[in-house]
Amino acid sequence: MLNLLKKSAARKQEARLLYDTLVSRSREPVFFSAFGVADNIDGRFDMLVFHAWMALAELKGAGAAQGLIDTIFTGFDEAMREQGAGDMGIGHKLKAMANAFYGRIAAYDAATSEDELAAALARNLWRGAAVDQRAHALAVYATSARAALKQSLPGRLDFGPLPVFSGPTI
Repeated sequence: MLNLLKKSAARKQEARLLYDTLVSRSREPVFFSAFGVADNIDGRFDMLVFHAWMALAELKGAGAAQGLIDTIFTGFDEAMREQGAGDMGIGHKLKAMANAFYGRIAAYDAATSEDELAAALARNLWRGAAVDQRAHALAVYATSARAALKQSLPGRLDFGPLPVFSGPTI
């Protein structure tokens, strides 16, 4: 029994380390400055989901995906409570967040090319804006990040280098 508790605690700690890395990468200033993703709750949520999609796609075979998902939703819950959401409204808000989270994951999973991923990113990150250079640059970034993640998992998340974009933001 004690071994099970130790393993559970170790899995939670591993998931928390993955989550911290995920949050750190998704909040990199380049996404909000150079790429023009809104630096607000919605934009940060969308960047977290985008990076979670990349990580979860590579974690599926490693068995750590569910622990990371659980930790992500614990983070959503904690963030809402910090913003003053009461117990009565949290369930509804978490359900809406879960629908948005899994909807975006499904849209990114359905993309079979960088062009399709760019279209899904434009719909989600820029709320339906036309597909442009920013979306294509992030689709290319996703391809290289997933390759870097394959090399770093399961023990840590390494997305590789940050994307670079010097074109106009809208």
